[in-house]
Amino acid sequence: MADDPVPAREPHRHGTREALLFGGVYGAVLASSMVAALSQYGHTSRGSRRYDAVWLLVTAFASALAHGYAHYIAERGDHRRGDALRTLAEEWPLVAAVLPTVLILAGAGWGWWPASGVEYAAFTLNIALLFALGLVTARWARRRWPVAVLVGAVDALLGVIVVVANALIK
Repeated sequence: MADDPVPAREPHRHGTREALLFGGVYGAVLASSMVAALSQYGHTSRGSRRYDAVWLLVTAFASALAHGYAHYIAERGDHRRGDALRTLAEEWPLVAAVLPTVLILAGAGWGWWPASGVEYAAFTLNIALLFALGLVTARWARRRWPVAVLVGAVDALLGVIVVVANALIK
């Protein structure tokens, strides 16, 4: 009797909805946290807002790369050519979730709106994004509206925690 070769296990692939929720929530919380950290010292010049936008983008890409790499090396078994790039590409929702905040900061840096106080608009946007992600994801999972609104509110609470922590730390 010949030994049957063990079939290679397929690496776990996140569905688009799962990746959207994970990356979106992570990205929105990351964006709020970075804005809180970068605006801690009260720098509100146009130049500092452009700097903040660049750092937020760099941090989002670094986080996506680290998260994708961690998924890749955590997968046991054989990897096919291109698996690493596919795993990294699956992290696009994280980067996409920070882009609205990058635009808010960059817009303040380019003079589209006042650079002072723009962090409050970024916080509000990210809290709304977190609420929307929770609501939409719960509805995709066929949760009833009251439950979906509650899930959205809990997701939004993550953003509120960042805002409250920012206020307490300052």
